[in-house]
Amino acid sequence: MRVNLHIATILVVLLVHAALHNTPVDGGEFIGDYSKLSGIIIPGFASTQLRAWSFLDCPYSPLNFNPLDLVWLDTTKLLSAVNCWLKCMLLDPYNQTDHPECKSRPDSGLSAITELDPGYITGPLSSVWKDWVKWCIEFGIEANSIIAVPYDWRLSPSMLEERDLYFHRLKLTFETALKLRGGPSIVFAHSLGNHVFRYFLEWLKLEIAPKHYNQWLDEHIHAYFAVGAPLLGAIETVKATFFGNTFGLPVSEGTARLMFNSFASSLWMMPFSKYCRTDNSYCRHFAGGFRKGHHTYQCEEQEFRLNYSGWPTNIVNIEIPSVRGFDAYPSVTELAQTNLSSMECGLPTQLSFSAREISDGTLFKAIEDYESDSKRLLYQLKKSYHDDPVLNPLTPWDRPPIKNVFCIYGIDSRTEVGYYFAPSGKPYPDNWITTDVIYELEGSLYSRSGNLVEGNPGAASGDDTVPYNSLSLCKNWLGPKVNITRAPQSISTKRI
Repeated sequence: MRVNLHIATILVVLLVHAALHNTPVDGGEFIGDYSKLSGIIIPGFASTQLRAWSFLDCPYSPLNFNPLDLVWLDTTKLLSAVNCWLKCMLLDPYNQTDHPECKSRPDSGLSAITELDPGYITGPLSSVWKDWVKWCIEFGIEANSIIAVPYDWRLSPSMLEERDLYFHRLKLTFETALKLRGGPSIVFAHSLGNHVFRYFLEWLKLEIAPKHYNQWLDEHIHAYFAVGAPLLGAIETVKATFFGNTFGLPVSEGTARLMFNSFASSLWMMPFSKYCRTDNSYCRHFAGGFRKGHHTYQCEEQEFRLNYSGWPTNIVNIEIPSVRGFDAYPSVTELAQTNLSSMECGLPTQLSFSAREISDGTLFKAIEDYESDSKRLLYQLKKSYHDDPVLNPLTPWDRPPIKNVFCIYGIDSRTEVGYYFAPSGKPYPDNWITTDVIYELEGSLYSRSGNLVEGNPGAASGDDTVPYNSLSLCKNWLGPKVNITRAPQSISTKRI
């Protein structure tokens, strides 16, 4: 999900208005010189350059990988040496270590997030924050007031800290910005970057004394801009788990799936219920009960009384064979032609799964006999998310305890909200096909063929990538004072 240029314009106008005119936003409590504010950018999924941190000789190709060579995203090497490129991208699906022959690490600085693959062919497609930074320069924003905090978007939150000390370094970034500029920072988080920032806020609770937590936030963070935040997860993450995400690159879906599912972060934006939560790690820690793997998962009555876990419809509808033990999934035709005692036993069974049943692993357990990747998915789901010692990110979050929060997202685009999958008859990783897709648009749900579908459509549709109910969860954060502005081209900005 790329940063929308109109959203970026809004952000620049707000920042420049504060920085150049010393005029606080209504409700802001910062008293001082607004030119001392810093802007800290937390990019989204696949929005940070990765560079090689090893030597890799690529047979049958004139291009090798040397330290600091661009890996994500270098389309030239991808096209000429895809197997080598994959070695530098893949992680061990269980322990998240690098490939034995190659390792990659995130680049640093603004250049790591502005343009992923500069060039005449892919440059315009891979430009992320480049135009945003250009506008900052045009408006006279100082170079040291815009700080990027790139991260390895392949890792789970706990591994970001364990391997890279990312959250320790993020805390130091805020503290350094305060000392350098003399004022607090404005946080701009996009897509997955919002989940990263949320995890940081929870990690910070366990890092500093409780009585100093709110004080630290007040001193270091003046405002938070949540840009295109998938606050209840993103539907397309489910599709990528079954088919991979090619990102528009010239790779097969099977190759993209192998790569995508090697990343523990592939589960970070899985859709989850708005009615189910885990107990608070912060409270358990100071009650003497802080132990890894002892979260209590509780759902409100609405989860079982209402349909679809607060989403427009069931997210996954999947056919599985009624008979087990197939190495390669047979098609419905093949099953019908086998010598079975009855057609009832031979035809596939269709199962439906809500957001809760995806995030708690029910979906992957149900297809475990037919999906070789289920074991890995269940392992990472439990280890990296359900049993995370700081936070289970697959639960809804409340308004961050920051003075000024802006929720910015696009609406009124046709957005996928549900899928129908079936066995393809091919081996992994190409063992599934999509038989139908459910979309939301203009307050209605309809299938790929154009037929209306029953469900709970929202007042609007999403931004083409994230459904409206996930983007707009921040409406629950609304307090007594709120300004709602509708910008041109169906971009909605909400001041919270």
